[in-house]
Amino acid sequence: MKLELVILPVADVDRSKAFYRDVLGFVEDLDVRPADGVRIVQLTPPGSACSVGIGTGLPVFTETPPGSVRGLHLVVTHIESARNDLVQRGLDIDPVEDVGGGVRYAWFTDPDGNGLTLQEMAWRTGDAF
Repeated sequence: MKLELVILPVADVDRSKAFYRDVLGFVEDLDVRPADGVRIVQLTPPGSACSVGIGTGLPVFTETPPGSVRGLHLVVTHIESARNDLVQRGLDIDPVEDVGGGVRYAWFTDPDGNGLTLQEMAWRTGDAF
């Protein structure tokens, strides 16, 4: 089994699409309108096999209030450089926090308040902790 899509509840599809694509650097996989009132946008973080889906007109997009998702982890090899790149793109992101055991985080939210974090795990990079 592979997890390949996570639905994010958002209030404004265009605003969210721009954030994930232009600020976070996700790849826009599709933006389709298969029926009246239905729009499906899928974006994928660089190097990831799992995408996020945003949209309108289907229960999967409307059953959960915008901003209610928490704890999505974007795993990176070097958190400081990833964070610096995102700051340069205009992201308001917390400072890197070392939580012990070789794990470091930097938290942020999307325009609707959905919570995400950069996560670095030292054993994945070969760095000692």
